[in-house]
Amino acid sequence: MDTMISADEMQVLFDALPDVVFFVKDNESRYTHLNLTLVQRLGRKHRSEVIGKSTVEVFPLPLGGNYLMQDRRVLHGEVIENQLEVHLFPNRTPGWCLTFKRPLCRQDEVVGVVGISRDLGQPDSRHSAYERLNLALTYMQAHHGENLRIKTLADLAGVSVAQLERHFRRVFQLTPQQLLTKMRIESAMRLLQDDKSIAAIGQLCGFADQSAFARQFKATVGMTPRDFRTLARQP
Repeated sequence: MDTMISADEMQVLFDALPDVVFFVKDNESRYTHLNLTLVQRLGRKHRSEVIGKSTVEVFPLPLGGNYLMQDRRVLHGEVIENQLEVHLFPNRTPGWCLTFKRPLCRQDEVVGVVGISRDLGQPDSRHSAYERLNLALTYMQAHHGENLRIKTLADLAGVSVAQLERHFRRVFQLTPQQLLTKMRIESAMRLLQDDKSIAAIGQLCGFADQSAFARQFKATVGMTPRDFRTLARQP
C-alpha cells in the first residue's frame, strides 16, 4: 500500500498547529504550500495572497533577503536543523522559534525546500532537574554579558557538562549555548532602541567584538543590528 503523504495533505495537518509554521517552496524559493499559522503571521487573510511569491515579496527586505539566502543554501544541499531564530511579526513583536529546513528531492534532484519553524514553549517545570537548572538559569540571567563558561553552569547545577546539555534540551528545548545566545540577543534588541553605539551594545551583551555581534545577530534575527535599529525606530 502506498502511504506517501502529499504536500497538500501535510498542509492540512499543519493548519491544526498554531505554534508551528510550515512551508514548501519551489526551486526559485517561491511558496507552493504554507499553513494558516504562517498566513496569519504574515498579516494576510488568504493563502492565495502568498502562494507563488518569494520571501522578499512577503517579508520586509532585510528579513526576506536573509531568508532567501538561507533557502539557496538548502537548495544546494544544506540541511538546517534546530536553528534558533527570532521571527518578527507584522506588529514587530519578536517570536522565538527553532527552524528546520531540508531540500525537497524528486528522483535525486533538488526541486524545492520544505521546512517548519516551531515556537519555543514554556520550560518543563515538572522535570526532576528543574530546580537545579534554575540555579544555572539565574546565574546566566545575571552574567550573560560576561565571558560565561558552560562548565561554570554545570558546576552550579551539580551535573556534568553532558548532563547539563541533555537536561537543558529537555527542560528549555535549547542547549545552554542557545539559551545564552537568546538572552544576549534579547538584551541587544532592547538596547538597540536607545542611542548607544552598536559596538558598545555588542560588548555589553557579551560578544567578543562588533564583528562577532553582527554575525550572530544577523544569523538569529535575520538582519544586521543597524537594520534592526532602523526598523525599531520606524513609527
